[in-house]
Amino acid sequence: MRFEVTILGSNSATPLYGRHHTAQVLNCNDVLSLIDCGEGTQLQLQRYNFKANRIKYVFISHLHGDHYLGLVGLISSMHLNGRKEDLYVFGPSGLKEIIDLQLHYSETQLRYNLVFHATKADGARQLLADSNFEVTSFPISHRIPCTGYVFKEKQRLPRINKEIIEGLDIPIGYYPLIKKGIDYTDPSGKIYKASELTIPAALPKSYAFCSDTIYTESYWPYIKDVDLLYHEATFLHEMVDRAAETFHTTALQAAEIANAVNVNKLLIGHFSARYKDLQPLLDESKTLFANTALAIEGQTFEI
Repeated sequence: MRFEVTILGSNSATPLYGRHHTAQVLNCNDVLSLIDCGEGTQLQLQRYNFKANRIKYVFISHLHGDHYLGLVGLISSMHLNGRKEDLYVFGPSGLKEIIDLQLHYSETQLRYNLVFHATKADGARQLLADSNFEVTSFPISHRIPCTGYVFKEKQRLPRINKEIIEGLDIPIGYYPLIKKGIDYTDPSGKIYKASELTIPAALPKSYAFCSDTIYTESYWPYIKDVDLLYHEATFLHEMVDRAAETFHTTALQAAEIANAVNVNKLLIGHFSARYKDLQPLLDESKTLFANTALAIEGQTFEI
Protein backbone atom coordinates (compact mmCIF):
# COMPACT_ATOMS: atom_id res chain seq x y z
CA MET A 1 0.00 0.00 0.00
CA ARG A 2 1.43 3.37 -0.99
CA PHE A 3 1.68 5.92 1.79
CA GLU A 4 3.95 8.85 0.95
CA VAL A 5 4.15 12.63 1.01
CA THR A 6 5.57 14.90 -1.70
CA ILE A 7 6.73 18.41 -0.88
CA LEU A 8 5.39 21.14 -3.19
CA GLY A 9 6.36 24.16 -1.09
CA SER A 10 8.47 24.65 2.02
CA ASN A 11 9.13 28.36 2.55
CA SER A 12 7.45 30.62 5.09
CA ALA A 13 5.83 34.00 4.46
CA THR A 14 7.81 35.00 1.35
CA PRO A 15 8.49 32.69 -1.62
CA LEU A 16 12.20 33.10 -2.35
CA TYR A 17 15.28 31.28 -3.64
CA GLY A 18 13.07 29.05 -5.78
CA ARG A 19 11.14 27.91 -2.74
CA HIS A 20 7.36 28.20 -2.59
CA HIS A 21 4.70 28.58 0.07
CA THR A 22 3.63 25.55 2.08
CA ALA A 23 1.90 22.75 0.19
CA GLN A 24 2.20 18.97 0.26
CA VAL A 25 0.52 16.04 -1.48
CA LEU A 26 -0.19 12.96 0.59
CA ASN A 27 -0.76 9.77 -1.39
CA CYS A 28 -2.52 7.03 0.53
CA ASN A 29 -3.17 4.05 -1.73
CA ASP A 30 -3.60 6.42 -4.71
CA VAL A 31 -6.05 8.67 -2.86
CA LEU A 32 -4.55 12.17 -2.99
CA SER A 33 -4.84 14.78 -0.24
CA LEU A 34 -3.49 18.32 -0.49
CA ILE A 35 -2.12 19.66 2.80
CA ASP A 36 -2.08 23.47 2.77
CA CYS A 37 -2.21 25.35 -0.51
CA GLY A 38 0.02 28.39 -0.63
CA GLU A 39 0.56 30.65 -3.60
CA GLY A 40 2.00 28.78 -6.60
CA THR A 41 0.61 25.37 -5.66
CA GLN A 42 -1.01 24.83 -9.07
CA LEU A 43 2.29 25.26 -10.86
CA GLN A 44 4.02 22.98 -8.39
CA LEU A 45 1.38 20.29 -8.93
CA GLN A 46 2.07 20.48 -12.66
CA ARG A 47 5.82 20.55 -12.15
CA TYR A 48 5.78 17.33 -10.17
CA ASN A 49 3.22 15.56 -12.37
CA PHE A 50 0.15 15.63 -10.16
CA LYS A 51 -3.23 16.04 -11.84
CA ALA A 52 -5.22 18.52 -9.78
CA ASN A 53 -8.52 16.81 -10.49
CA ARG A 54 -7.24 13.67 -8.77
CA ILE A 55 -7.10 15.49 -5.44
CA LYS A 56 -9.98 14.31 -3.27
CA TYR A 57 -9.27 16.04 0.04
CA VAL A 58 -7.79 19.42 0.98
CA PHE A 59 -6.62 20.22 4.52
CA ILE A 60 -5.80 23.84 5.43
CA SER A 61 -4.02 24.53 8.72
CA HIS A 62 -4.85 28.21 9.22
CA LEU A 63 -5.68 31.46 7.47
CA HIS A 64 -2.30 33.09 7.02
CA GLY A 65 -1.91 33.67 3.30
CA ASP A 66 1.16 31.50 2.76
CA HIS A 67 -0.95 28.48 3.67
CA TYR A 68 -4.13 29.00 1.66
CA LEU A 69 -3.89 31.76 -0.99
CA GLY A 70 -3.49 29.23 -3.78
CA LEU A 71 -6.73 27.44 -2.97
CA VAL A 72 -9.34 29.59 -4.73
CA GLY A 73 -7.33 29.52 -7.95
CA LEU A 74 -7.02 25.75 -7.70
CA ILE A 75 -10.76 25.37 -7.10
CA SER A 76 -11.45 27.57 -10.15
CA SER A 77 -9.07 25.58 -12.34
CA MET A 78 -10.73 22.34 -11.32
CA HIS A 79 -14.01 23.90 -12.44
CA LEU A 80 -12.57 25.03 -15.78
CA ASN A 81 -11.01 21.61 -16.35
CA GLY A 82 -14.35 19.85 -16.03
CA ARG A 83 -14.14 18.32 -12.59
CA LYS A 84 -17.24 16.34 -11.68
CA GLU A 85 -16.23 14.58 -8.47
CA ASP A 86 -16.88 16.11 -5.06
CA LEU A 87 -14.00 18.02 -3.46
CA TYR A 88 -13.76 17.82 0.33
CA VAL A 89 -12.14 20.82 2.01
CA PHE A 90 -11.23 20.92 5.72
CA GLY A 91 -10.12 24.18 7.29
CA PRO A 92 -11.00 27.09 9.59
CA SER A 93 -14.60 28.30 9.34
CA GLY A 94 -13.56 31.61 7.77
CA LEU A 95 -12.15 29.77 4.76
CA LYS A 96 -15.64 28.93 3.53
CA GLU A 97 -16.55 32.61 3.57
CA ILE A 98 -13.42 33.49 1.59
CA ILE A 99 -14.14 30.84 -1.05
CA ASP A 100 -17.80 31.81 -1.36
CA LEU A 101 -16.94 35.50 -1.69
CA GLN A 102 -14.44 34.87 -4.49
CA LEU A 103 -16.85 32.63 -6.37
CA HIS A 104 -19.68 35.12 -5.90
CA TYR A 105 -17.82 38.09 -7.35
CA SER A 106 -16.42 36.06 -10.22
CA GLU A 107 -19.97 34.81 -10.90
CA THR A 108 -18.75 31.22 -10.84
CA GLN A 109 -21.08 28.31 -10.26
CA LEU A 110 -18.92 25.26 -9.75
CA ARG A 111 -19.63 22.20 -11.87
CA TYR A 112 -18.85 19.98 -8.91
CA ASN A 113 -19.76 19.88 -5.23
CA LEU A 114 -17.38 21.54 -2.81
CA VAL A 115 -18.03 19.93 0.56
CA PHE A 116 -16.63 22.08 3.35
CA HIS A 117 -15.93 20.91 6.90
CA ALA A 118 -14.90 23.52 9.46
CA THR A 119 -12.04 22.59 11.76
CA LYS A 120 -11.85 23.79 15.34
CA ALA A 121 -8.71 24.59 17.28
CA ASP A 122 -10.08 23.72 20.72
CA GLY A 123 -9.37 20.00 20.86
CA ALA A 124 -8.63 16.86 18.88
CA ARG A 125 -11.30 15.67 16.43
CA GLN A 126 -11.51 12.86 13.93
CA LEU A 127 -12.30 14.53 10.61
CA LEU A 128 -12.31 11.61 8.25
CA ALA A 129 -12.30 7.84 8.15
CA ASP A 130 -12.41 6.26 4.72
CA SER A 131 -11.36 2.81 3.54
CA ASN A 132 -7.67 3.77 3.35
CA PHE A 133 -6.89 6.14 6.21
CA GLU A 134 -8.23 8.32 8.96
CA VAL A 135 -7.47 11.94 9.76
CA THR A 136 -7.46 13.68 13.13
CA SER A 137 -7.05 17.41 13.69
CA PHE A 138 -5.55 18.91 16.83
CA PRO A 139 -4.81 22.46 18.02
CA ILE A 140 -1.35 23.98 17.77
CA SER A 141 -0.36 27.39 19.09
CA HIS A 142 0.03 30.23 16.58
CA ARG A 143 -1.05 33.87 16.44
CA ILE A 144 -4.40 32.86 14.98
CA PRO A 145 -6.32 29.56 15.34
CA CYS A 146 -4.27 26.80 13.78
CA THR A 147 -4.62 23.03 13.53
CA GLY A 148 -2.21 20.21 12.92
CA TYR A 149 -3.23 16.93 11.31
CA VAL A 150 -2.42 13.27 11.85
CA PHE A 151 -2.96 10.92 8.93
CA LYS A 152 -3.00 7.23 9.84
CA GLU A 153 -3.43 4.17 7.67
CA LYS A 154 -6.32 1.88 8.43
CA GLN A 155 -5.22 -1.39 9.98
CA ARG A 156 -4.98 -3.91 7.17
CA LEU A 157 -6.20 -7.49 7.45
CA PRO A 158 -3.64 -10.27 7.88
CA ARG A 159 -2.47 -12.24 4.85
CA ILE A 160 -3.27 -15.89 4.24
CA ASN A 161 -0.26 -18.11 4.95
CA LYS A 162 -0.24 -20.05 1.69
CA GLU A 163 2.45 -22.48 2.82
CA ILE A 164 0.15 -23.74 5.56
CA ILE A 165 -3.31 -23.39 4.07
CA GLU A 166 -2.63 -24.93 0.66
CA GLY A 167 -2.06 -28.33 2.28
CA LEU A 168 -5.48 -28.21 3.91
CA ASP A 169 -8.87 -28.81 2.39
CA ILE A 170 -10.21 -25.34 3.16
CA PRO A 171 -12.47 -23.74 0.50
CA ILE A 172 -10.96 -20.63 -1.09
CA GLY A 173 -14.28 -18.87 -0.55
CA TYR A 174 -13.67 -19.09 3.20
CA TYR A 175 -10.34 -17.24 3.04
CA PRO A 176 -11.88 -13.74 3.51
CA LEU A 177 -13.50 -14.92 6.75
CA ILE A 178 -10.23 -16.37 7.99
CA LYS A 179 -8.51 -13.04 7.30
CA LYS A 180 -11.17 -11.41 9.50
CA GLY A 181 -10.23 -13.75 12.35
CA ILE A 182 -12.95 -16.39 11.98
CA ASP A 183 -11.77 -19.95 12.63
CA TYR A 184 -12.57 -22.73 10.14
CA THR A 185 -14.21 -26.01 11.15
CA ASP A 186 -13.88 -28.85 8.63
CA PRO A 187 -16.56 -31.51 8.04
CA SER A 188 -14.95 -33.80 10.62
CA GLY A 189 -15.23 -31.13 13.30
CA LYS A 190 -11.56 -30.21 13.38
CA ILE A 191 -11.00 -26.53 14.10
CA TYR A 192 -8.30 -24.52 12.34
CA LYS A 193 -7.45 -21.31 14.15
CA ALA A 194 -7.45 -18.24 11.94
CA SER A 195 -4.40 -16.95 13.79
CA GLU A 196 -2.47 -20.06 12.71
CA LEU A 197 -3.51 -19.70 9.06
CA THR A 198 -2.54 -16.06 8.59
CA ILE A 199 0.46 -13.75 8.68
CA PRO A 200 -0.12 -10.54 10.65
CA ALA A 201 -0.27 -7.34 8.61
CA ALA A 202 2.27 -4.60 9.17
CA LEU A 203 1.33 -2.00 11.75
CA PRO A 204 -0.44 1.02 10.24
CA LYS A 205 1.83 3.95 9.39
CA SER A 206 1.17 7.53 10.51
CA TYR A 207 2.13 11.03 9.40
CA ALA A 208 1.78 14.21 11.46
CA PHE A 209 1.73 17.70 9.95
CA CYS A 210 2.55 20.56 12.32
CA SER A 211 2.65 23.87 10.55
CA ASP A 212 3.02 27.23 12.31
CA THR A 213 3.35 26.90 16.06
CA ILE A 214 5.32 28.20 19.00
CA TYR A 215 7.31 25.70 21.05
CA THR A 216 4.84 24.25 23.52
CA GLU A 217 4.11 20.80 24.92
CA SER A 218 0.34 21.19 24.56
CA TYR A 219 0.02 19.19 21.32
CA TRP A 220 2.71 16.58 21.90
CA PRO A 221 0.30 13.81 22.97
CA TYR A 222 -1.41 13.98 19.57
CA ILE A 223 1.78 13.30 17.60
CA LYS A 224 3.39 10.71 19.86
CA ASP A 225 5.01 7.73 18.09
CA VAL A 226 4.16 8.79 14.52
CA ASP A 227 6.37 7.37 11.80
CA LEU A 228 7.02 10.70 10.07
CA LEU A 229 6.64 14.12 11.65
CA TYR A 230 6.64 17.28 9.55
CA HIS A 231 7.35 20.20 11.85
CA GLU A 232 7.97 23.82 11.09
CA ALA A 233 11.51 25.03 11.78
CA THR A 234 11.35 28.65 10.68
CA PHE A 235 14.52 29.84 12.43
CA LEU A 236 17.88 28.76 13.72
CA HIS A 237 17.98 28.60 17.50
CA GLU A 238 20.10 31.75 17.72
CA MET A 239 16.82 33.51 16.88
CA VAL A 240 14.75 31.71 19.52
CA ASP A 241 13.44 35.03 20.89
CA ARG A 242 12.25 36.05 17.44
CA ALA A 243 10.66 32.63 17.03
CA ALA A 244 8.70 33.11 20.27
CA GLU A 245 7.62 36.63 19.28
CA THR A 246 6.20 35.37 15.98
CA PHE A 247 4.83 32.10 17.38
CA HIS A 248 7.25 29.93 15.45
CA THR A 249 9.75 27.18 16.21
CA THR A 250 13.49 26.77 15.73
CA ALA A 251 15.22 23.81 14.10
CA LEU A 252 16.65 22.80 17.47
CA GLN A 253 13.23 22.93 19.11
CA ALA A 254 11.74 20.79 16.34
CA ALA A 255 14.40 18.18 17.08
CA GLU A 256 13.63 18.35 20.80
CA ILE A 257 9.98 17.70 20.02
CA ALA A 258 10.82 14.76 17.74
CA ASN A 259 12.84 13.19 20.55
CA ALA A 260 10.19 13.86 23.16
CA VAL A 261 7.35 12.27 21.20
CA ASN A 262 9.41 9.34 19.90
CA VAL A 263 8.92 9.74 16.15
CA ASN A 264 10.82 7.66 13.63
CA LYS A 265 11.77 10.47 11.24
CA LEU A 266 11.59 14.27 11.34
CA LEU A 267 10.95 16.47 8.33
CA ILE A 268 11.55 20.20 8.87
CA GLY A 269 10.20 23.04 6.75
CA HIS A 270 8.55 26.47 6.67
CA PHE A 271 11.95 28.08 6.25
CA SER A 272 12.42 31.80 6.81
CA ALA A 273 13.36 33.78 3.70
CA ARG A 274 16.47 34.97 5.58
CA TYR A 275 18.05 31.56 4.90
CA LYS A 276 19.26 30.97 1.36
CA ASP A 277 21.32 27.99 2.54
CA LEU A 278 19.24 25.48 4.49
CA GLN A 279 22.12 23.26 5.57
CA PRO A 280 22.64 25.06 8.91
CA LEU A 281 19.00 24.35 9.82
CA LEU A 282 19.47 20.68 9.03
CA ASP A 283 22.77 20.51 10.91
CA GLU A 284 21.24 22.15 13.96
CA SER A 285 18.33 19.74 14.07
CA LYS A 286 20.59 16.73 13.62
CA THR A 287 22.57 17.64 16.72
CA LEU A 288 19.59 16.37 18.73
CA PHE A 289 17.70 14.17 16.26
CA ALA A 290 19.85 12.41 13.69
CA ASN A 291 17.04 11.14 11.47
CA THR A 292 16.07 14.60 10.23
CA ALA A 293 15.52 15.66 6.62
CA LEU A 294 14.80 18.97 4.94
CA ALA A 295 11.42 19.39 3.23
CA ILE A 296 12.96 19.91 -0.19
CA GLU A 297 10.46 20.68 -2.95
CA GLY A 298 9.91 17.80 -5.33
CA GLN A 299 11.13 15.17 -2.91
CA THR A 300 8.83 12.32 -1.91
CA PHE A 301 9.10 10.73 1.52
CA GLU A 302 7.77 7.23 2.08
CA ILE A 303 6.04 6.89 5.42
